[in-house]
Amino acid sequence: MIFRTAATSAALAVVLAVVGAVAGPQWEPEPVTDHLRPVTSSTRIGGVTGATVHAVGSFEVRETEMTVALDGTEVGAILREPVDGPDEAPGMVFIHGAGTGKATVAFTAAATELASAGVVTLVPDKRLDTYSTRHRDYVAMAGDYLHSVDLLRGVPGVDPDLVGVYSESEGAWISPIMMVEDRRLAFQVLVSAPVVPPRQQAAFAVDNYLRNTDVPAGVFRAIPRAVGMTFPGGGFEYADFDVRPWLERQEAPILMTYGTGDASMPLVQATHQVLADTAGSDGAPVTVRFYEGANHGMHVNGELVPDFPRDVATWIQGLPGTAGALPQVAGATPNQLYLAAPVPQPQWYGNGDIVLGVVVGAVGLLVLALVVLAGVAVRSTAVRRRTGHPGAILAPGLRGPLTVTGAGAVLTTVALGAYLVAVARLAMDYEKDAVVVQGGWIGVRLLGLVTVVGAALVLNRARELHGRVAARPPEGGRVAAVVAAFGFWAVCVASTALLVTLAYWGVYQLGI
Repeated sequence: MIFRTAATSAALAVVLAVVGAVAGPQWEPEPVTDHLRPVTSSTRIGGVTGATVHAVGSFEVRETEMTVALDGTEVGAILREPVDGPDEAPGMVFIHGAGTGKATVAFTAAATELASAGVVTLVPDKRLDTYSTRHRDYVAMAGDYLHSVDLLRGVPGVDPDLVGVYSESEGAWISPIMMVEDRRLAFQVLVSAPVVPPRQQAAFAVDNYLRNTDVPAGVFRAIPRAVGMTFPGGGFEYADFDVRPWLERQEAPILMTYGTGDASMPLVQATHQVLADTAGSDGAPVTVRFYEGANHGMHVNGELVPDFPRDVATWIQGLPGTAGALPQVAGATPNQLYLAAPVPQPQWYGNGDIVLGVVVGAVGLLVLALVVLAGVAVRSTAVRRRTGHPGAILAPGLRGPLTVTGAGAVLTTVALGAYLVAVARLAMDYEKDAVVVQGGWIGVRLLGLVTVVGAALVLNRARELHGRVAARPPEGGRVAAVVAAFGFWAVCVASTALLVTLAYWGVYQLGI
């Protein structure tokens, strides 16, 4: 009995491992071979000879709340101006990333410090009535931000021909479009620019976060299957937006900045790509700076890196001399281990609606089976009390294993979801916890193994019974027997669907 159960369990585990391996793509990112070696660790901007450059802190800053009229709505904005600053000052509009939206809380340090150096800054609110997690239109967003550019050009004391844009993270997919749509824009500052399409960037970021958290190797299989699938409910068309056709048409000077502590951006690859896309006599001159230990927002320990606003202010005020000044690439040495590449698309079971539908349908079927079997149990009790016969119940030896299989499949699915959420929280906070990361994965897989053992017991007992899973009913109890059999097979089908789903997400990997 023990040997047969072990053999059947092993066979089921191998089958699930094979199904999980062939059901979707593997994750094998390509290592970076073309590394960047800045010629100097200093980020200071050259080429300022003859230009009037004001240092950060040269002027007091005046803040003014403004309103930007858009097509169909309006948004608030905060204008920051140097008091008694230059007569014809450069101006800059800030473009939000995915995590920012209100002018009152976004870019406050950078916009204020740049204004104190003589650059007039305008931070508009992000337009949110056309922006959601599921739907984003970067071309339309570029058009919205151009209204802020027009507003800034009309501010007294701003040179309308020296207005540029500052974009961070997701905003770096927007600002290159703006530069093409409005050739009058004088410059562009790209901060933590992804450059690659959003889906590639997301997979790259997840991979880096998971590596920093020391997750087991088996967890990485979930990356292409989660990021590469079609998301439930549709939408997310912007996930494959490619900004390169716009970058290839840039003409105005570009300053790119990255923090070497930013694990979410392919900073080496993106730099190479922008330099290649803008190469040639008609391309935009590009200056690149890397800041030691800075994060995605150019902060270290919660504070804006002091050299960052200094360099941005110098570069803007020194244009056009600073645009092509050497060194082109300087600062700390960036480290990128793997390339952000197109994410493999699951060949089947890669439709999010199917994935969600299978899980919800399986759980629903298990609930239905529970109700059916509970009803049969109640009836069998009544029959036994009235006639002395056992009534129509499951055959001996099935109830326990069937309960383990159904409950185990649900609990393993829930445990896997909870584990992935816990790991995601650790990864986003750049934290490590071996108990959660390693122990949690072992716990999920052990729970999955217990479920397989339960399924093996059910399978072996059903074979012994030749499929007659309901006890022989007394006279008049045939309908109840059919109902009991239905409950049994419903649990089997639903549990099988959940086990296959768990295999797809890597719970039953055996190095295949």
